[in-house]
Amino acid sequence: MFERVLSFLRDLPGSAARGDAGEDDPRIAASALLYHVMDADGVRQDVEWARFKAVLSQAYGIAGNELDALARAGEKADNEAIDLYAFTSVLRRHLDADACKAFVGLMWEIVYADGELHELEDNVVWRVAELLGVERNDRIAARRRASGLAGEGDAAGED
Repeated sequence: MFERVLSFLRDLPGSAARGDAGEDDPRIAASALLYHVMDADGVRQDVEWARFKAVLSQAYGIAGNELDALARAGEKADNEAIDLYAFTSVLRRHLDADACKAFVGLMWEIVYADGELHELEDNVVWRVAELLGVERNDRIAARRRASGLAGEGDAAGED
């Protein structure tokens, strides 16, 4: 399923790297949400930044300057945003239900990149999932998959 959402994200219109991105660019919206969850605990570790860029690279088939431009555009958009709805509403217009579930899975991958789950990261994923219309059980299943990939075993303390 992750390959499907990565393929879908890759085919979305617009490209931050080409400079024609606007506030409704789904690539920037996705980058901003992924950046937001990475930065939620206030500590950006190198492993999280690397995973963030790897997800963007895989999703859009970009590297180098193009990848850096999209990462910076996501960071800038997140820093200028007043809420998450601006980004989730853009994604909801472009992603189907399965792709929204897979996107939440990508967020969990970034959360667990450092091997830790911070309550602020958990809260961000919960809020984004709600805004994307992803059911609680799907969010928890994605969390378990990501924590298993990170070697954390079963995620404890689920809501």
